[in-house]
Amino acid sequence: MEPIFLGGILANTKSAKKFIIKSKKNRNRNLSNRSMLKTFIKKVNIAINKRNISEALFAFKNMQKCIDRQSIKGLIHKNKAARCKSKIFRRISLLIN
Repeated sequence: MEPIFLGGILANTKSAKKFIIKSKKNRNRNLSNRSMLKTFIKKVNIAINKRNISEALFAFKNMQKCIDRQSIKGLIHKNKAARCKSKIFRRISLLIN
């Protein structure tokens, strides 16, 4: 059996070829989800910088859902998710008081 060449990676077996294809799909999905997560965090930070409390709370609520979903799926660690939510909520509470 001859090796299978997939864009810079050499697969020797059919299962190795399948694993490479699966890894590429997972990587693309993870990149997309990580980008989405960063966008939600950015929206909250923009609202906080504008000193818009209602917009910041609404954006925080959406960000919190996204972070929790991604930490359950394993994209980010649960402690990182908790740290991120805590850090941003502290900034919002300083804005409120």
